Amino acid sequence: MINTGRYTARIDGEFAVFLIGMRINKPLRVDKWMPVMAAMPRMLKELAINPDLGLLHYDMWVGRTVILVQYWRSLDQLMNYALDRDAHHLPAWQAFNKGATDDAVGIWHETYVSGPGRYENVYVNMPTFGLGRAVGVIPAEGSLARARDRISL
Repeated sequence: MINTGRYTARIDGEFAVFLIGMRINKPLRVDKWMPVMAAMPRMLKELAINPDLGLLHYDMWVGRTVILVQYWRSLDQLMNYALDRDAHHLPAWQAFNKGATDDAVGIWHETYVSGPGRYENVYVNMPTFGLGRAVGVIPAEGSLARARDRISL
């Protein structure tokens, strides 16, 4: 559903934005990149059925480079999940490192911590998306009408 008009998303306190992905460097080496690609859906399912782990929402784009943008309630929750011996991430990471003996597939991530006065967003004639999908949207009007004002709150 498209939200007609201008909307913004607000979240209380700090939160983390985690960008993660993989790049298929050698498309014919399916034996190298498919296990990496197959690991992510298991992690996303685990996170979806355990919201207390801290993942609020993610968006994913698939091509030669796979990109996931994840919104986390806190950096601590993201780091705790990454190191949890009982979760799907750590074994997948260890398996990748064990098999990463050539350059058939690459992985990357970037982590950003944000909070009040350090982010802004606007969604115009868009379905609920990004941070707005994670926490909901409100009309971008009044003190939320301009980017300069949204980021200073």
